[in-house]
Amino acid sequence: MSNPSLSKPGLRRLADGLTLARGALGLPLLLALSLGWPWLAWGLLLLGGISDAADGWLARRAGGGSTWGAQLDPLTDKILISAPLLWLAASGSLPLWAVWLLLARELLISGWRSGQGSGGPASLGGKAKTILQFSSLLLLLWPGAGAAGLHSLGWWLFWPGLALALGSAWGYLQRAASPVKSGVAAGRKA
Repeated sequence: MSNPSLSKPGLRRLADGLTLARGALGLPLLLALSLGWPWLAWGLLLLGGISDAADGWLARRAGGGSTWGAQLDPLTDKILISAPLLWLAASGSLPLWAVWLLLARELLISGWRSGQGSGGPASLGGKAKTILQFSSLLLLLWPGAGAAGLHSLGWWLFWPGLALALGSAWGYLQRAASPVKSGVAAGRKA
């Protein structure tokens, strides 16, 4: 007898549950940072990063995630990453202009992806950007031994993450403009 929770619909539900739980980590993460509980904040961010990898793995194992999960996943990533970015900018650890630029990119791409029926696929650059951002934030927020060196490494990793974010945004915008150009060209031929 097979386990119903390991069926494709069961795996999709589990992936969606992890995605939803990750979105709920943003506020407790921001509160932990604000209240001076660095280990809790770091643990919540790590848990969020692990859940991001796990829900993607589960969705792929199910042959693809749900439409709802595909639209919710990028939003929960934005919530989880935005909370510590804003805190780091407010504390002076990262320049505010760079954080605002990154958040503006996230809003732009989220808007584009939400217009795609399934949430729009993440590009390779977008996936690499997310990995760099999580890594940078984990290093910037590390509260244990060797923190100064790890914070410095996290600061240096932030910049290629920002460059990848802007580069992948350009790729998304080009993809978004392609159907518009095709439609305009087709309209001229008619």
